[in-house]
Amino acid sequence: MKVLITGATGRIGSRLVQRLLQKGYSVSMLVRQPERVQALKNLGAEIIQGDLLQPESLIHAAANQDVIIHLAAFFRGATAEETHSVNLEGTVALARAALQAGVSRFIFASTNLVYGPGRLQPFVEDDLPYPAAPYPKSKAAAEQKLLELQRTDGLGLTILRLAFVYGEGDPHLEEGLRWFRNWNPAQPIHMVHHADVAQAIILAAENERSVGHIFNVADDEPVPVGDIMSIYNEPIAGDSRNRPVDSSWLQIVATKKIREQLGFKPIYPALRNAVESGTL
Repeated sequence: MKVLITGATGRIGSRLVQRLLQKGYSVSMLVRQPERVQALKNLGAEIIQGDLLQPESLIHAAANQDVIIHLAAFFRGATAEETHSVNLEGTVALARAALQAGVSRFIFASTNLVYGPGRLQPFVEDDLPYPAAPYPKSKAAAEQKLLELQRTDGLGLTILRLAFVYGEGDPHLEEGLRWFRNWNPAQPIHMVHHADVAQAIILAAENERSVGHIFNVADDEPVPVGDIMSIYNEPIAGDSRNRPVDSSWLQIVATKKIREQLGFKPIYPALRNAVESGTL
């Protein structure tokens, strides 16, 4: 299977490329700065230089591909305008290139943050998004544009709404302490290990039942942030248990759909499994 990946320089993409190569996929990486993926090229991935904001470069990149896995996005350190341009306009341009090239599958990595402020029961895929910040707003807008292209032009679309991604040396979890230390330590956050993000993407790429669907991707047990803080020996303030739950970060999701439809089963069902196995 020939696969084009955007975002190979990122935390998810760099780990995913290695797994796809191990499975025997033919992997191409769309990148702006080829020097940043030399190590992945040495493992067997092909470099295609291009830019999401330069549509003419995307036509060449999409040619002769079976699957496009779109991970690239602006998140931290970007203005609202930059976030909109890359995450929405760049995504639509890539999807149009996929249609022009006859690519059969287009897998879009979204986020559970699109659901907006949380509630008592888990979000399911049919719940309407109410994103609050620029990043999830851009992702939700991209989802809607892609769904339109799926309905009107037959884009072979699968949307994966990823929970908080961690594991395998990714500093994301430790970086989260800057938020977690301000929460009630009992407040849960839903996460997913890099190995299970890769599992979900591979299942979506290989299973025709994924086309035209949105799937939540998360582990089995949302974890209290106090448990995360204890891993890093982060002190818990004495009055913190009286703090209200921050609903803006309470995106607990149901994963029944991806389990039943694609056979997803977390390799790391909970954070403690990753801790015990040494795969943080």
